[in-house]
Amino acid sequence: MRASFFNIRPADTLNVSFLLFLIAITFFFHDSIRISTMLVIVFTVLIATQIALSKYGRTNTILEYTYDLVFPFFCILIIFESLGYMVHTVQPRDIDHILVKIDYMIFHGHPTVLLERFINPLLTDIMQLAYISYYFLPIILGISLKVKKNDQLFDRSLFLIIFCFYLSYIGYLLMPALGPRYTINHLHALDLDGWIIFEPIQEALNWLEGNKRDAFPSGHTGVALTVLYCAYLYEKKIFWIYLPIVILLILSTVYCRYHYVVDVLAGILLAFITIVIGNGYYEFREKRVNSNR
Repeated sequence: MRASFFNIRPADTLNVSFLLFLIAITFFFHDSIRISTMLVIVFTVLIATQIALSKYGRTNTILEYTYDLVFPFFCILIIFESLGYMVHTVQPRDIDHILVKIDYMIFHGHPTVLLERFINPLLTDIMQLAYISYYFLPIILGISLKVKKNDQLFDRSLFLIIFCFYLSYIGYLLMPALGPRYTINHLHALDLDGWIIFEPIQEALNWLEGNKRDAFPSGHTGVALTVLYCAYLYEKKIFWIYLPIVILLILSTVYCRYHYVVDVLAGILLAFITIVIGNGYYEFREKRVNSNR
């Protein structure tokens, strides 16, 4: 039994474990979650799909890419969407007032207000593009590793990235926060206006993300840095392309008023924890696999 457990891909066990965790939360707060039954059904279907793909995902090329790229993407997205129904059942109060105070103590002002002196439409469009690159960085890295048939490196990168996502989701559940574009919008003298792409992209993000209380920690920062770390180890050419993009992405989280600076600092810590614990788990797992051969 132990040997078979350690032969399962770590990303798969992580997915199933986190989904079981969400099912437990949904059962515990059943009376407070409006669509608790539907959530349990969705999580159960995802678990069943993960188990099936773990068994049959290498049967053909279509299933393989579904197993490695398509399903993880949709699983992360569906779980993220589900958080909107769960956050305030776990922690009823937002912590924005604490984050606002910490930022003000550090900078003797509100960072998003202080940045207004640099606002211009071209920069706003660039920053918004950098912000949404977050959705593509992991996918492009994954495709690159898949095309080169670096399966072991792909599996490790996939685990670390998913691990970072799920740690950030736990943060949203325990420490819900909306972000400065909602809580201190009345303090902003200037609106963010781009030339072409800022408004349609922000409207799309508002539709996709809604008010999920997903500011703390900055998942954009944590995931982007985790992807950058994997690219540095396994795809150096991609790393050098990603480096300026990730720097702009992190800056954009505050410039575009999605995050407080303290969110970004927490996101950096999130990436560090992901890498240390994730790699530690992998080393432990490899020793167990080798000992069971």
